[in-house]
Amino acid sequence: MKELKSPNRNDLRPVFPNQLVTVADLEEFKNELLLGVKSLLEENKKTAKQEWLKSYQVRKLLGISNGTLQTLKNNGTLPFSKIGGIIYYNLNDVNKMLEERRRQLSGRGVFKS
Repeated sequence: MKELKSPNRNDLRPVFPNQLVTVADLEEFKNELLLGVKSLLEENKKTAKQEWLKSYQVRKLLGISNGTLQTLKNNGTLPFSKIGGIIYYNLNDVNKMLEERRRQLSGRGVFKS
C-alpha cells in the first residue's frame, strides 16, 4: 500500500489511501483549522494601521498639546470630522500635514533629508 504524507507537519503519522476518516479526526482538523485562522487574523490585526484617530491619539502621535491641536484645526492645517461630539482625524491627513511641513522646512534649508 502506498503511504501518503500527512498535511500537518507536527503530526508525522502515515496516511493511507484506504484509511477511513473518523469523527475524532474531523474534530482535530476543525480545531487546527480554527487555530490557524485565528492566528492569521491576529497577525493581520497587529499589522493593520488604524485609519481614523481621536484627538488624544493625534496629540500623543505628534507630541503636541491640546492648544496646538486646536490651532491646527482652526487654521485648517489639519482636517477633521466630528461625529456626535467626538473629533476624528484621518491618519493620511496627519501624515500629509507632516510631509508638507517637512518640505517647507527643507526648502528653507532648515531640514535636510
